[in-house]
Amino acid sequence: MRRFAQAIADPGSLPPGLPEDLCLAIAAAPERYNVGKDKPATVIARSGERCVVTEMRWGLVPRWSKAPATPYTTVTARLAKAAGSRIYAKAWKERHCVVPMSGYYKWDRQRNPPWPRFVQRRDGLALLAAGLWEHWELEGLALDSFSLLTGPNPSIPAPLTADGPVFLEADTALEWLAGAFTGPGALERRAHRIALESYPVSRAIRDPQRDDYTLLEPVDPDAPNEPDADEHDVEDDD
Repeated sequence: MRRFAQAIADPGSLPPGLPEDLCLAIAAAPERYNVGKDKPATVIARSGERCVVTEMRWGLVPRWSKAPATPYTTVTARLAKAAGSRIYAKAWKERHCVVPMSGYYKWDRQRNPPWPRFVQRRDGLALLAAGLWEHWELEGLALDSFSLLTGPNPSIPAPLTADGPVFLEADTALEWLAGAFTGPGALERRAHRIALESYPVSRAIRDPQRDDYTLLEPVDPDAPNEPDADEHDVEDDD
């Protein structure tokens, strides 16, 4: 998973159980249709005793990094390994977050050439993905950034591989934000196997500068006006 969309203008499209103030803040956030590495995104995080909706950069920068960047691929972190990772261990203990999204893009590698599809909830509600965040600061510069947790997910429909973000329902998301889960097994057992669906979309998502609602429109990969995908253009999935 390397790209996702956040276009949640209606508070009622969020899963029931989130506090009203969080729903209103998420609905008021900028609509984004092509969030990629190093791009800003709307995130729910805990600040003291309360949860807040804030903006962070996608791609966690470790607190010990000497620059506001990292040579590592940190847009996602494997749930089974994150707690013991040097990059994520402190965030696992102290800084949980939840990322609301309309859905995410995933490459169908059963096709030749591969083709992107948009994955969303079948009931039309927004998804809530578990993540970790970190605060980086050095010489007057500061940055909040996050990673999304990933793992096996049998709810992801074929022909896509059954692996992706760790999705939560609202009550579990609030528990995750409160630090209720100390190990990956506990969170995995509470991950929600939400009914998902997917459909093919344009390869225009590869352009990091494209960010409009047309990216969510379904396309026919076999149509004459749809260009073929070159292998080097295809992004890796987790």
